[in-house]
Amino acid sequence: MFSMNKLSTAKRVQILSALVEGNSLRSTSRMVGCSINTVTKLLVDLGHACAKYQDKALRNLPCRRIQCDEIWSFCYSKAKNVPLDKQGQFGVGDVWTWTAICADTKLIPTWYTGDRGADSAWDFMQDLSGRLAHRVQLTTDGHGVYLNAVDEAFRGQVDYAQLVKIYGKDNSEPDTRYSPAKCNGAKKEVRFGNPDQAHISTSYVERASLTMRMGMRRFTRLTNGFSKKVENHAHAVAIHMMHYNFARIHKSLRVTPAMEAKVSDHVWALEEIVNLLD
Repeated sequence: MFSMNKLSTAKRVQILSALVEGNSLRSTSRMVGCSINTVTKLLVDLGHACAKYQDKALRNLPCRRIQCDEIWSFCYSKAKNVPLDKQGQFGVGDVWTWTAICADTKLIPTWYTGDRGADSAWDFMQDLSGRLAHRVQLTTDGHGVYLNAVDEAFRGQVDYAQLVKIYGKDNSEPDTRYSPAKCNGAKKEVRFGNPDQAHISTSYVERASLTMRMGMRRFTRLTNGFSKKVENHAHAVAIHMMHYNFARIHKSLRVTPAMEAKVSDHVWALEEIVNLLD
């Protein structure tokens, strides 16, 4: 087993490679021959570094069309199993990750880990608006808390619409209860400005949410791979976003999202991400 203070760059890259491909901390520990504490410490330290770097680099972005969504997960336990002494405590039970994606460059300019309430929506939209260089067309789902958050963050300088999906009854039969309810259609509702009807969509951000579920073990549903600490959950998201934005070539773009957005001039190697620790 390796201790953290003796890890070589090559060993850190091995750990990072396993994590960004969707392996859990314990499976990564077994694969690379490190203790679980070593893997966890790298997750924490590198998560801090990736969040700090992207907070600085993802500014004055050229995005014109933004889509937003929230992706559910849970920490510690599912909400129905939270013990009485921990009820109401953030990071125990339901945890939501708010994400935004540029429909043209596929860059994820910001994300936010919180609950699904109005305060989280406000923080998320304030951060998003401060990263954009131009007026944008914005699309979200029909979640009601977006309305005030978008209004206060953009002060009317946005073309905003909600795509409100219409679902049928919940699937409650034993063979379908893990499937989503049937979507019977969607309504495009203009909220502010003059959005182009052809681009009122959340398809790209929903696909990015799927990438998150596949790329982070703790987002995989119906498993025991959930996060035990919300702080580590946030660190994992920061590392995932760094890899997605800077190191992973997008299939349709043939470059990374950061390159398409002119934030980076090359595909980052995993060694470069690890070197953020220095």
